[in-house]
Amino acid sequence: MKSWHLAAPATGALILMFASPASADDASVSEVVVTATNTPVAIEGVPASVTVITQDDIRRRFAYDLADILEGAPGVTVGGAGMTRRNISIRGMSAEHTLFLVDGQRVTSSLSAMAHSDFDLAWVPVEAIDRVEVVRGPMSSLYGSDALGGVVNVITRRPTETWIRSASVMGGHFDGGEGDAVQAAAYLAGPLVEDRLGVAFSLSASGRKDTPLLENARLSELEGRRNIGGEATLTWTPDAAQRFDFAVAYGEDARWRDTSTTATPPKYYKYYDDIERLRLAVRHTGDWSWGETTLRAYRARLDRGNRRTGGETPTAPQTMTEDLLEGFATVDRFARHRITAGVNLRGEQLKDATVNRQAKARSDQYAVFAQDEFAVSERLSVVGGVRFDHHEAYDWQSSPRLYAVFQATPQLTLKGGVGAGFKSPTLKQLSPEYVAIGGGNRFYIYGAPGLRPETSTSYEASVEYRSARWRIQATAFRNDLENLIETYCVSSCGVRLKEIRNYRNVSEARTEGLELFGEMTLPGSLALNASVSRLEAENRQTGAALNERPEAAATVTLDWRPSETRAAFLRARYTGRQYVASGSSQVKLPDYAIWSAGLKQALNERVEFSVELDNIGDERLAETSSLFTYAEPGRVLNLGLTVRF
Repeated sequence: MKSWHLAAPATGALILMFASPASADDASVSEVVVTATNTPVAIEGVPASVTVITQDDIRRRFAYDLADILEGAPGVTVGGAGMTRRNISIRGMSAEHTLFLVDGQRVTSSLSAMAHSDFDLAWVPVEAIDRVEVVRGPMSSLYGSDALGGVVNVITRRPTETWIRSASVMGGHFDGGEGDAVQAAAYLAGPLVEDRLGVAFSLSASGRKDTPLLENARLSELEGRRNIGGEATLTWTPDAAQRFDFAVAYGEDARWRDTSTTATPPKYYKYYDDIERLRLAVRHTGDWSWGETTLRAYRARLDRGNRRTGGETPTAPQTMTEDLLEGFATVDRFARHRITAGVNLRGEQLKDATVNRQAKARSDQYAVFAQDEFAVSERLSVVGGVRFDHHEAYDWQSSPRLYAVFQATPQLTLKGGVGAGFKSPTLKQLSPEYVAIGGGNRFYIYGAPGLRPETSTSYEASVEYRSARWRIQATAFRNDLENLIETYCVSSCGVRLKEIRNYRNVSEARTEGLELFGEMTLPGSLALNASVSRLEAENRQTGAALNERPEAAATVTLDWRPSETRAAFLRARYTGRQYVASGSSQVKLPDYAIWSAGLKQALNERVEFSVELDNIGDERLAETSSLFTYAEPGRVLNLGLTVRF
């Protein structure tokens, strides 16, 4: 197995020569992104660190959810959420500091109410995704709370001028036959009335067997999953200046695993989660003589039910609902200024028996924001913005941001800026009546209504050089965090089911590091893409390293595209050493690498076949250490077939 291991020094040497993003940070000059400014900006001049994962990138992967799509993206860590589930963090910030958007509209993080949740990773069926934009660094100036680490914006496909029909099926077979997976999807889009009315439909269904733990087959190394989801979009363009989009999406997600209690001796039982999602959205955009407007309304609802065998007490049903109404206008008739201003109304509701005696809590917030994209000269542009959020628990919170882009030469671009962000405490954390059992039935935890929001100040500077055949970009960043929320023991510390814990604002932390990425075109229809990041994450009160933050990460991909009908790749994904908690101490886990190779072949104009061998070296993290929060699946052979008609 270790013969396949990508050594850190070799990785570093390769990356220093040809550093590049794993996906479309290497997009063409004509590509535009919208997440960093709320307005379309060419990617080479966007005032932020942005990666775009295109539809072509997604089709080249065997992706069952958003975590599979984001894996290997620069600055993004796909880590463990516990209970064999995954989460997404950016630049060493916690998963709770990553804000998820769908078409620019936020989705309430289920992590704020549900422990070990990864339910935010499947809000949109993979077949319905047009591209994913990842912004590294705080974006609270535009999006408010939760965007301390960055933003992941899933942009869905829209109806097209001609009819598009496709169907695909893919499956993965694991060594030993455990954990086999399958997914089927279909997509249909086209015009109902030419130049006026169009529709798009997507549907996907997937399933994966649970995988038993090698050391104890009565426990699951990876949980089983069964997911079905669909989305429908109707687009109406009454005239050349206006467009209406109506979208509805629904999904069901079933999970199951074999587990046990922490008592001695342990009691074995089955654990089930049943998730139901509903998303409704309507949007109006206008392109007027004086500028552009956007008005959108949105509702997202997530229901969770839990079952357990063997007489074990299940988690009570939980429902999270978020309603959002937002409008903003952009005016670019001022000399060298492009001004955007808007308002945001947001309501969040949680139904949960633990939150208070009424078993429900609600939070209403509103915000105003403004942004100025100022073209100082042909080479220099500056973006300044600020958002003011009002929260009933802590009044007003401001989030300013200032960023500059300097085109020193046609090949050389310099960027840098500073921004502030915040994350409001959750409804549970703020509730004086909240009480629940945590830590695997070890302690009781209570809410604390006096908590302050977590805040972050972020700095970054980058340099990028482009030539006809290669480009390279280096970015240095630092995040200073204050008022981080943590739990602490109040009484009966260490006594099982008697220990009492509470929340408090105490921690200060810093994450800082370096990101390198670039691309190079090679002879023989080859292209080399790579990315590397180096991270230091420290608790500034204790001096200890923050847990579950790999010190280094790298992705190197060699692509071969001899024709329009054939493509192949060889990829290595490296994860450096990291600390994890083990009782009251820290343990440093070893580094590891995952190798993959794949081939895609178009059999004719309509049929495409793909094959991928993932985790070639059969790296089994659970065998290396039981402290890894997510056990990478073993070697798997993926096969896929897509038909367009």
